[in-house]
Amino acid sequence: MQNHAVISLEDVHKIYDLGEIKVPALRGVSLQVKAGEFVAIMGASGSGKSTMMNLIGCLDRPTSGRCLLDGTDVSGLTSAERAHLRNRKLGFVFQQFNLLARTSALENVELPTLYAGVASAERHERARRVLRLVGLEGREDHHPSQLSGGQQQRVAIARALINNPSILLADEPTGNLDSRTSAEIMNLLEALNQQSGLLVVLVTHEPDIAAHARRIVFMRDGLIRHDLAVHDRHAALEAVHHIMAEAAEEVPEPAGSEGR
Repeated sequence: MQNHAVISLEDVHKIYDLGEIKVPALRGVSLQVKAGEFVAIMGASGSGKSTMMNLIGCLDRPTSGRCLLDGTDVSGLTSAERAHLRNRKLGFVFQQFNLLARTSALENVELPTLYAGVASAERHERARRVLRLVGLEGREDHHPSQLSGGQQQRVAIARALINNPSILLADEPTGNLDSRTSAEIMNLLEALNQQSGLLVVLVTHEPDIAAHARRIVFMRDGLIRHDLAVHDRHAALEAVHHIMAEAAEEVPEPAGSEGR
């Protein structure tokens, strides 16, 4: 694993202005993630985990503090500059597969290369390669309705990989899948991390999903409460259940003070 920080958040605050009410979603978060890590960000609804993912993914800007990707402070970039950075460095996987219904798996996967201006022949070659990587060789011409939920998520992962990103961001990627298919998708993400060194940042509220990671960041009330390195799935599950039990015993903060 390389030693430099690919993702760096420095005293990041994010406040949502809802007119008369200001909601602090992040309250001074600092985090460094190095190349090749597999990090799970956990927390209940309102903990700030999705807000942090949006900042890392250049989908939003902090109210204050700095957010750096590969040493570049993205906080002050224009929308166009952030979009260009997303297309070059980041791959996204979401709970909803977001596939075009009337478009083949191959064409769905090719979409990011269209925005990157990649030539047609190279687009096809790249798409076939990443579909093969995620175990969908022979399914290139299938439409989403002809694929299972797990296969559709594999198409979405292939689409996220086609521009060879240095970071894969996965926001509840197994939320619409059954337990067996969820395990298959998580095993795929683990393999991508271990075999190619792809940095994976995963948002989840499920302990068994987080246990696939090698580092677990637990958030509550817009702050990082725990940041644990874990070495095996059993130890990770024990640690997560212990942290969740502790959190359940804490007195909740007043309504309106929590993040997203």
